[in-house]
Amino acid sequence: MLKLYYSPGACALASHIALEEAGADYELVKINLGAGEQRTPEFLAINPAGSTPALVTDEGVLTENVVIMGYIAETHRDARLADDVSSFSFSKMQSMNAWLGSSLHPAMGKLLFSRPALEAEARDAAAKVVLDKLDVLENHLFVGPWARGENFTVADGYVSVFTRWARQAGLLDPARYANLADHLDRIQSRPAVRKVLSAEGIEPV
Repeated sequence: MLKLYYSPGACALASHIALEEAGADYELVKINLGAGEQRTPEFLAINPAGSTPALVTDEGVLTENVVIMGYIAETHRDARLADDVSSFSFSKMQSMNAWLGSSLHPAMGKLLFSRPALEAEARDAAAKVVLDKLDVLENHLFVGPWARGENFTVADGYVSVFTRWARQAGLLDPARYANLADHLDRIQSRPAVRKVLSAEGIEPV
């Protein structure tokens, strides 16, 4: 059985959604980031980087959403959460996921989770960076009606992590980000996603 280490509402939500949408046999282990559980010897033995997600498989541990989601899609092909890994389409999806993880995530993390919190001009500057990146996602990377086109893929759960955060922060203006706002509503209405949110103890936004 697969075992996912996660923190509620954090970016590991994307891997959790992928597992549930795939119909995978898995169990959850909650890591309380606020309490510093990611720095305990027990967790560092799982992921020395001290971050979630981490997925324990029969072959070893995988980390990072992009890798975990690709693994889930490839090992649960009947769920059709991505095209074959040898296809150009799969690489395009992974390119989008990599951008979400390496570009949008750090920008949103700086704005929303800096300690001490950003204030005044520093916050305004960080917010502009986030909004500009959401513009790229809305107008260039998002294909529609789902993230990569006609079919739901693991990329959709990953997009929803950041649009959830954006909506919670009052950044997801439905006039400016019509595609992303509609997408988040549709994602959160999916039975698998609602099950995931309930399991993590969080609500649709």
